Amino acid sequence: MSGQRRVRERREAFYQRIGRDNLAPLWEVFHDLVAREPRPGALPALWRYDEVRPLVLESGALISAKEAERRVLVLENPGLRGRSMITQSLYAGLQLILPGEVAPAHRHTQSALRFIVEGSGAYTAVEGERTLMRPGDFVITPAWSWHDHGNESEEPMIWLDGLDVPIVALFNATFAESHPAESQAPTRPEGDALARYGSGLMPVDYRPAAVASPVFSFPYARTREALERMRKAEEWDPSQGLKLKFVNPATGGHAMPTMATFMQLLPKGFAGRPYRATDGAVYAVVEGRGRSRVDDHVFTWGPRDIFVIPCWSEHRHEADEDAVLFSFSDRPLQEAAGIWREERSPS
Repeated sequence: MSGQRRVRERREAFYQRIGRDNLAPLWEVFHDLVAREPRPGALPALWRYDEVRPLVLESGALISAKEAERRVLVLENPGLRGRSMITQSLYAGLQLILPGEVAPAHRHTQSALRFIVEGSGAYTAVEGERTLMRPGDFVITPAWSWHDHGNESEEPMIWLDGLDVPIVALFNATFAESHPAESQAPTRPEGDALARYGSGLMPVDYRPAAVASPVFSFPYARTREALERMRKAEEWDPSQGLKLKFVNPATGGHAMPTMATFMQLLPKGFAGRPYRATDGAVYAVVEGRGRSRVDDHVFTWGPRDIFVIPCWSEHRHEADEDAVLFSFSDRPLQEAAGIWREERSPS
C-alpha cells in the first residue's frame, strides 16, 4: 500500500469517527467557504414582456386575486429553479390584478417594492393611505406594514414585485398575518406621506418610527423630471450613464433597509464601459431600446422587459435611443456589512 493511500484512508477513518460527534474538517471545504471571488449560482437572464404578458393574463382566468392572496408569476432564475429566487438574495415576480378585484390586506416581515409595468388607476394601500399607481411608479411596502391592492379601473394592472424573501429566510425570521378586513379603511388622504416628508420639509417633531422611508410612493413623473434636470449637468458616469438612487428623506440613506432602488438614464448612443459589483441586480426597462452585454450573454431589450445581472458579472449597457432603467439590488445590506465592492474597467 502506498504512503499516499495510507494517509487517505487514515483521514477518511478520522472524518467518519469525528462525524459521530457532529464535527467536520474545515480543510476539506475551506476553499468553497472562503472563495477567491464570488461564484454566483444565479445566471444572467432576460424576460421579454411581450412573451410573458399573455401568460400573466392567462393566470387571471385560472385563479382569483382573493383565492391566490397574491396572483404572481415568479421570475425564477434559470440557475436557481424551484427556489423562488431571481438572485441568491432576492425574489421577483409579475403580479396581476384585474378590474374590480382586491388583493386582501396582510402584512409580513419581508420588505416589498412594486414597480408598475402596465395599467393606471389601481391602488396600493399602506398603513391606511392609498396611492394610485401608474407605469414607472415605484411603491414601497415596508416590513410588517399592512397593505392591500385594489383595481377600480377598467383595465388590468401588472407590476413587478421585488422582495427580500431569501434574506429573511436566511435568518429564519419570517412572520405573516392577515388583516381582519379584506381592505384597510383609509385613515389618511392620498398623497399625505409625500406632502409630509417628500418636499424637503418635515414636521418639526418628526422622529423616524421605522428604518424604511416614510415616503412610500415615488411617482415616475417626478423621477423623470429629476433625470432630465440632471441631464443638463452632463455628469455622465462612463459605466452607468446618469444613475440616481431613491432615498429615505429622513436619513439620506437608501429608501429601504434591505434593497437599494435606482433609476438611470442612458442617452442615445451611450456605450458604457465594463463594470461589475457584488450586488446582483434586477432591471426593468421603462423607456427606450438598447442592449446589455453580461459576461457571454447579449440581451437586447425594450420597454417593459426585465433582466437580471448576477453578482460580480461583468456587464456594459448600450442605448440605441434615450433609455430609462429601474433596478434594485441588495446593496444596502452589503454596504452596512462593509463587503460591497465594485470594479470598473478603464476602457
